[in-house]
Amino acid sequence: MVLRLIKGEDLGALSREIQVPAHELEEWRRVFLESATLGLRRRGGDPIEQELRRTQAKLGETLMRLELASDLLEKRGYAEELKKLLRNGRS
Repeated sequence: MVLRLIKGEDLGALSREIQVPAHELEEWRRVFLESATLGLRRRGGDPIEQELRRTQAKLGETLMRLELASDLLEKRGYAEELKKLLRNGRS
């Protein structure tokens, strides 16, 4: 019955046909849609949470590359120049 409502059948007509009050059919539809939403979130995860995790991973990767580059510059004798660049970037 809920699928028939979702497909667009008239609530009143369906209510009369199956002899179930319209408010009860509305409740069935609401529960069905809420359950479907929760099921999809559990199955695929919340898209916002997925994007947040992807962004955090990318940020972690970028910070790791920056640390590696800084270490390499220091080992090659550019420690003072690196410190100047970092100070200028913060001001």
